[in-house]
Amino acid sequence: MTSAGTTKISSALLAKLVKADAVLDHIEPGADLIVGVGNGEPSTVIDAIETGAGALSDVRIHQMLPLRDRPYFHGERPSLRHVSWFLSPLLRAPFRDGQCDLVPNSFSEVPHLMRAATKCSLLLSAASPPDEYGFFSLGADAQYVAALAGQMPVFLEANAQVPRTRGENQIHIRDIVGWCQADYPLFELAGTEPTAIDRRIAELVAERIPDDATLQVGIGSVPEQVLRTLGDHRRLGVHTELFPEGFVDLIEAGVITGESKNTHRHKAITTYAMGTKRLYDFIDDNPGIEFWPVDYTNDPRVIGMERRMNVVNATLEVDFLGQCASESLGSTYWSSSGGQPDFARGALFAEEGQAFIVLHSSNHDESISRIVCQLQLGAAVTTFKNVVDKVVTEYGVAELRGQPIRERTRRLIAIAHPNFREQLERQAREIGFL
Repeated sequence: MTSAGTTKISSALLAKLVKADAVLDHIEPGADLIVGVGNGEPSTVIDAIETGAGALSDVRIHQMLPLRDRPYFHGERPSLRHVSWFLSPLLRAPFRDGQCDLVPNSFSEVPHLMRAATKCSLLLSAASPPDEYGFFSLGADAQYVAALAGQMPVFLEANAQVPRTRGENQIHIRDIVGWCQADYPLFELAGTEPTAIDRRIAELVAERIPDDATLQVGIGSVPEQVLRTLGDHRRLGVHTELFPEGFVDLIEAGVITGESKNTHRHKAITTYAMGTKRLYDFIDDNPGIEFWPVDYTNDPRVIGMERRMNVVNATLEVDFLGQCASESLGSTYWSSSGGQPDFARGALFAEEGQAFIVLHSSNHDESISRIVCQLQLGAAVTTFKNVVDKVVTEYGVAELRGQPIRERTRRLIAIAHPNFREQLERQAREIGFL
């Protein structure tokens, strides 16, 4: 019976195995294509779409954080337009020049927004090769692809170098319209070398994270350094959006065990991983790491179920109200909201939860304060005043939650760079905050 079942599945797989350019048969005029994030992008499939763009019309390609530059980002394929849900460095210039669009969002809401605001014409993603039962794994990426799979047509690229991972990130052959094969390495991102300021901020955060805490860390040198500073902690858990390489070190050292978690005990829950080959090898067939759709991992109600949920995210600028501009410098857009507001709110739902916002007190040459009276004109508020909890610079920790505006102002000035404190006090008096 096993042999017959395997033969049946294999025949089903072979029936849908095609070349990458077969994806063009599934793209109609005016289509909305939804593409996986980062390493979830099926590169050979997007190559084929760009090559065949002359036969396409008014196609929109929706994606977060692409890692490979493409001609169509820059208007070189008039039939294709990129719709970004999180700018990568590759897209900052095209967005500024009007060559691509950006949709404001919190990461937890992206699957819902894509269902509501697009035609959901075709879902395109990289995946691991299928197993004997006809299941593909989404590898280091689950995110919105895992949430939308089964609800719209899917075309997969099975990359031999994508790790097979566990969790709610499997797609069966019956739910796809076609798949192709590929073999190329995943994009790797090495950790950054911390500065003395990074280390100081990380120390201030780490000493406030208790044993038995569940962790989320965002992108940035300071969140990375926080993980490197937790070596003496015990019984930590993981419920995070991003799974960086620092978690591997803590798991191997026995610091992260997951035994104190309220949900998914002994499991690290994430929606995507980014790092070096060491990280991708670690998550490959690892039953202790599970990849779930982003509308689960980033749901503040789910996050709030964990006791001692501690979240660490970086920002660019904080004003006296506690508003955090984490995605733009004034009106110059840098990225997007990502999961920062999701986890800030979720940590506040959690028993003994904490949400840390980290930033350097000034820019690199100490000419601009990152603690400001008012955000720059046009700045986007990522974490708003009612949600912000603790703001940390190299000069200390400002605990803002539950504090009046005047006290918030005092506490933020106290952790500002000393060169700007007198000026900030004067500005606070001028607007009536002191």
